[in-house]
Amino acid sequence: MLWYKSWLDTRWRFVIGLVLLLLSACGSVLAYPKVMQLVPLAPATDVSGEIGRRIREAIDLSRTYRGYVWSQWFSQNMLQMMALFAILLGTGGPLSQASGRGTLFTLSLPATRDRLLGVRAATGLVELLALALVPSLLVPVLSPAIGQAYGVGDALIHAGCMFIVGAVFFSLALLLSTVFADIWRPLLIVIGIACVLAVAEFVVPAIAPYSIFRVMTGEAYFRGGGLPWMGLLVSTAASAAFLYSATINIARQDF
Repeated sequence: MLWYKSWLDTRWRFVIGLVLLLLSACGSVLAYPKVMQLVPLAPATDVSGEIGRRIREAIDLSRTYRGYVWSQWFSQNMLQMMALFAILLGTGGPLSQASGRGTLFTLSLPATRDRLLGVRAATGLVELLALALVPSLLVPVLSPAIGQAYGVGDALIHAGCMFIVGAVFFSLALLLSTVFADIWRPLLIVIGIACVLAVAEFVVPAIAPYSIFRVMTGEAYFRGGGLPWMGLLVSTAASAAFLYSATINIARQDF
C-alpha cells in the first residue's frame, strides 16, 4: 500500500523525466555525424575569458566521440535534466499538507511516520536511479547505429555519479517538503540553490574544481583522474543528513 501510494504520487514526474531523458540521449547520439561535419569548419575562437575557454574546449572535445558524449550529454543535457527531475521527485513529502485529505488518509494507515518517509524516499531514489541508468545505457546501445562505440562501463560510472549527486538535490527537496506545506517553495528554493552554485562556478573559476556539478558529471574520471571519491562520499553524507533531518521534522509535526 505505501509503496503503491508513493508510486502514484510521483509516477508522472518520473515517466515524463524518463521520456525526456531518453529522447535527449537519442538526439545527442544521432546528432554526432552532423557535428563531425561542422567541427572542421569551426573558426579559431579568440573570445577571451571563461566563455572563450569553454567554447574552445567544447570544440576540442567534440573531435572524439567519447569527448562529445561527455561534453554534450553528461556535462550538459543530462546534468541539467537530472538535477531538475531529482528536485521534482523530492518535492511533496508523504504528509504534505498540500495534498489536503490525502494527508489524513496517509496518517490513518498502520505505519509509523518514519516508515512513511522511508518508503517515500526509497521510491524516489529508485526512480532517480532509473533516470540515471536507463538513458545512460541507451548511449552505448545506439552508438553502433552511427558507426561509433561507447563503453558500457563508462556509461555506468557516469550514471552512478549522476545518481549519487542527484540524490543530494532530491534529499534536500524532500527535507524542505517537511518544512513547507506547499510544493512550490521547496521546488523553487532548491532550484535557486542549484542556479547559484552553477553561476558561482562560472563567475569564480577558482572554485570550479570543488563544484558539485563536476562530481555529478564524473569529470575527474573522464579526464583520467579516477573517480571523485571524496565528492561522492560528501554527497552521500549530505543526502543522509538531509533525509535524517526530514524524519525528525516529520516526527515533530502536529497534523
